[in-house]
Amino acid sequence: MEKRPAILQDFLDQLFDALMRGPGVPEAGRCIDRVFTALADYRGPGQNTPGRLPACTHLAPALDNARATHKALAESFAALEPHLTWTKRAQSHPTANANFLDGHANALIVGPGAYEGRDDVWVGVSLLAPHVRYPDHNHPPEETYIALSEGTFQHGEEDWYEPGIGGKFYNTPNIRHAMASGDKPFFAIWCLPVD
Repeated sequence: MEKRPAILQDFLDQLFDALMRGPGVPEAGRCIDRVFTALADYRGPGQNTPGRLPACTHLAPALDNARATHKALAESFAALEPHLTWTKRAQSHPTANANFLDGHANALIVGPGAYEGRDDVWVGVSLLAPHVRYPDHNHPPEETYIALSEGTFQHGEEDWYEPGIGGKFYNTPNIRHAMASGDKPFFAIWCLPVD
């Protein structure tokens, strides 16, 4: 049986540890369990072509911020990152700001067309340049985030809030949510079970 590449397994192990450390979010626990139970089974390499976008110039300072409290996770991501395909939303949205299209990048690590190809679980990252508001969006799967730099989040009708570096939060299925960076780049990891 084919084994998951060590560089990816290390990242997933570090992500799981970070998600389980510190104060938990009750609903997030179920989502995390679903994701990592599925990830016990390696599905094989995806069909990704590694590549960066201009917004990725902000990755190094964002990871420097993350290293202060989540060094192992930041280092494991930095080792994995050259194998990832960075993409951006093809269109802006009325809730995004003017610099959104060139000021953001997303990379799917596990999922369709990702470094590990599968359709039942998605694990990815979002990077925002300073002063970028990601547009409101929603999707059927539940989702758990861990913030690895300063930034703000909003979901549903709640006010914007800052979870802090290492802060976790949970999005219920189909809830409208968004994120924004301040004076520094913003970096977060998200995971969702799709089945």
